[in-house]
Formats: sequence, structure tokens, C-alpha cells
Amino acid sequence: MLPFLGEEVFGNPSSAHAFGRSARAAVEHAREQVAAAVGAEPNQVFFTSGGTEADNLAVLGAVAAAMAKAAHGSVVHIVSSPTEHHAVSSAGREAARRGAFATLLPVDGSGVMDLEVLDQALAGRGPAGRPALVSVMWVNNEVGTLQPVQDIAARCASAAVLFHTDAVQALGKVPVNLGSFPWAAVSLSAHKIGGPKGVGALLVREPSAFAAIIRGGSQQQGLRPGTENVPGIVGFGRAVELAVAEQPAKAAAWAAMRDALQRAIIERVPDAIVHGAAAPRAPNILNVTAPGTDSESVLMHLDLAGIAAASGSACTTGSVEPSHVLLAMGVPAGLAAAGVRFSFGPLSSAEQVPRIADTYARVVAKVRQLRRALSRA
Repeated sequence: MLPFLGEEVFGNPSSAHAFGRSARAAVEHAREQVAAAVGAEPNQVFFTSGGTEADNLAVLGAVAAAMAKAAHGSVVHIVSSPTEHHAVSSAGREAARRGAFATLLPVDGSGVMDLEVLDQALAGRGPAGRPALVSVMWVNNEVGTLQPVQDIAARCASAAVLFHTDAVQALGKVPVNLGSFPWAAVSLSAHKIGGPKGVGALLVREPSAFAAIIRGGSQQQGLRPGTENVPGIVGFGRAVELAVAEQPAKAAAWAAMRDALQRAIIERVPDAIVHGAAAPRAPNILNVTAPGTDSESVLMHLDLAGIAAASGSACTTGSVEPSHVLLAMGVPAGLAAAGVRFSFGPLSSAEQVPRIADTYARVVAKVRQLRRALSRA
């Protein structure tokens, strides 16, 4: 990225002069890198400011395009799940505010979508008829549950319905081969794979099925206008190559660490509950609840001990509300409010696992003691 952060290659990639052409060549090379890494075509890669913008472009862009084509008086219908990232769920609520009909289909106790209910929605058996878009995330960011996206995409294609998946948490963690199923749009983000923050992409199979949500020039076929973030895009391209090449080995190491931590926590806190363990999960995420605690207190004590964990997505840090993902999975509110997410990454090591488990157990005991003392006060 360094040459593109200084004067060496600082041109505007939309400019026709030599400086601009050098920047344009770097952007197009990164576009090819992203496409090749996931089995897409370069002209299907639209760079964004990150996963949130990519999700918004997919949902609101599909709704806007469908509304423009819809017959007068008809309602545009979109379908999603209650466990989606806020970037999708908030976009769905905005679409509803603009006149669309948004449906959330139920998930089971592991967070997997009910495909029979999806089939009913795709058949138009509901008040809003057949949907224009189905959006289901590939890997859940809080519990790691893998959705059967290939199966969902195939069902959507058979019903002539657009399928979007937020693959931000999938890339670099599980194999991502977009050539194996009929997707319409896929969201990616650089910082989840060790790339720079503030850059991502929406992969779009048919740009005419989506409308721009940012108004500007003709960059990126007009679907995502604006001067490209050249250094970020260059870093994203290289990060994708590395993440995909290293994914098998890193996934195996992360899965071993996750399973070791899960066993160690259960040994030390026998009544701890592991969420989503009954379904296929991404290798790097462990979500656990210790009854009689709350995530805010547990996370505070873990942080003081030098252990970084979370109670949901980073976008909701500071929130004291129970996890919307755990609630949708049928977890009682009291337990959902105590969920803690451990995520493994490139800086994690197997040697850290015993310390994490020991510290978590001590913190749980301390929080429980404090809560009992407060209840007697």
C-alpha cells in the first residue's frame, strides 16, 4: 500500500493522465485479485467503504431497482433472518420505511434458517407475494453458525429471486467459491482478513438488478460512484490473496483452539452453555454463556486481565441489550444477556487457551459472587 499513500502513485484513478492511469491499473489489478480469489469475474467486483456499505447497496439497491420496475400499486418484498448483522437488518428496516415489505424468517436453536419456511416465502405464500430479494449471511458474526447458502441460493434461483449473502465473516475462515452456486450479490470486507479498515466490496452478478444508493459520477459502472480508495483497495486485493491461500491451515489451527477452549471452559464452568454447537460453525468463533452472570461485567473483568472478547458484533459494543442473535435462536433473555464471544485470529495461539479458560472461570465465579451479594443487599 505504501507507494499509493505517498506521492509515488497518488493520482486519481479516474484521471486520464499518466499518474491517474497508474492508479487505475492498481485498482483493476486488485479487482482481478479479489475476483480470482473467490471464483468471480473482475467486472462483478464493486469496491465499497466496507461491509456495511456493501450490505446496504445490496439490500437498498435491490429494493430501489425492483420498485422502479414494479407495476403501479405492487409491493416489493424482501426476506431475511432475525440473526443478520445490523448492516442488513437496519437496511431492511429502511427499505420498509420506503415502502417495501420486509419479512424475517425463523431460525432454529443453532441459528440455521428454516428452509421449509423459505420455500413457502419463495412460492409467494404470504401477504406480500414472492420476494424480490433474499439476504442471508454466510457465517454468523456472533455464534459462527454456517448457513446452507448454496442450498438457499439454488432455491432462490429456481424461484427467479435474487440472493444476497453477507460473506464478511466467511472469507478467509471457510472455503468461498462463488462459482459453485447461483448468487446475485456477495458482501466482503478487508479488515476481517487482515486488510485495511474502511474498504470492502459488493460482488454483483447482474448490475442492472441493483440501483446505486450513492449519487455521483460514472465510476464502477455508476453502481458505486466516487473516487476509489486506491491504497485501501490495493491492500484489500493482496489481503484476499493471502487469506484464501492460508485459509485451510489457519482454519484447522483456529478450530483446534476453539474446541480446546470450549472443552476447557466446560471443565471449569460445568453449567456453561455453548451456543450454536449443534450446527456447523466457522472455526474461529466460540459463543458461551455462564448462567448467573452478565456479559458487561464478564467482559470488563476479562479486559482488565488483558483478554479481548465481545458480547456481540463490534458494532454493538457498549450495548447492554441481550444479543438479538441469541434471542432469535430461542435463548432466554437472561442467558442471552450473558453471552460472550471469543474470536480467534492470526495473533492467537494454542498456548493462550489455558490462560483464557482459567481467567474466564475466575471471572465467572467473581461476577456470580458479586451478583449474589447485591441480591442480598
